[in-house]
Amino acid sequence: MIPASFEYHRPGSLQEALQLLQTYGGEASVLAGGHSLLPSMKLRLARPGRIIDIGRLAELNYIREEGNAIAIGALTTHHEIATWDLVVNELPFLAEAAAAIGDVQVRNKGTIGGSLAHADPAADYPAAVLAGNAEIVVQGAGGSRKIAAADFFVDLFTTSLQPGELITEIRFPKLSGKTGSAYLKFPHPASRFAVVGCAAVVTVDGGTIQEARVALTGVASTAYRAKAVEDALKGQSTDPATVEQAVEKATEGVDVMSDHFASSEYRAHLARVYARRALLKAIERA
Repeated sequence: MIPASFEYHRPGSLQEALQLLQTYGGEASVLAGGHSLLPSMKLRLARPGRIIDIGRLAELNYIREEGNAIAIGALTTHHEIATWDLVVNELPFLAEAAAAIGDVQVRNKGTIGGSLAHADPAADYPAAVLAGNAEIVVQGAGGSRKIAAADFFVDLFTTSLQPGELITEIRFPKLSGKTGSAYLKFPHPASRFAVVGCAAVVTVDGGTIQEARVALTGVASTAYRAKAVEDALKGQSTDPATVEQAVEKATEGVDVMSDHFASSEYRAHLARVYARRALLKAIERA
């Protein structure tokens, strides 16, 4: 189908983009990589009167080390995140999540900020930012603020972004000590979205798990931390039997989704399987 008519704006700076958002408010939609917005427009599920194209704002495309954090600009592409040495070496679970997204075309055009703002329940990045204890930096007319990943995802396609705000940066603390991480998923064979995906970050000392962060995507209406699994692992041995027992709690307290491809029972099974696999890989890397 052909999208409904709209006016196109291409700001030359972040400040100009924010001014356009303030001027046009709910009439406007923001275009970054376009892999979420454009299909919705073609199906006429979205009919914005104006498109604000921020995709060429170089000031939001970077990966850099800042003290004990890795700062990633919102317009950094999936391919750049998957292949950038700093990410691969310091945040391997994030590089793996980026590498698992879509196909070559999507990875070369899609952006981390666009993906997070869209908040698809089957997207890969939400699990990674949750397990990575990331902060999402946003900017609006009132200035800049930081949102903890745990507070960012509200519900299906819903975030804590306020009207007129844009994601500008995502900040990940570096992994320290004997910490390993991994991201694994069961992809939908057509869309490559996660039927179930799991990011795990595990700190080990002397064969004992000091801390575990386990985040799942594709399972519920929004990505979530599997706190019951984390609590069951803390202070326990790294033995596979311990992990096997802990991941039985992977969907505890969660309303598991069901669709034409995977029933809620099957998704719950996959959540346990992929939580176990990601945890064991993270432990092996610690």
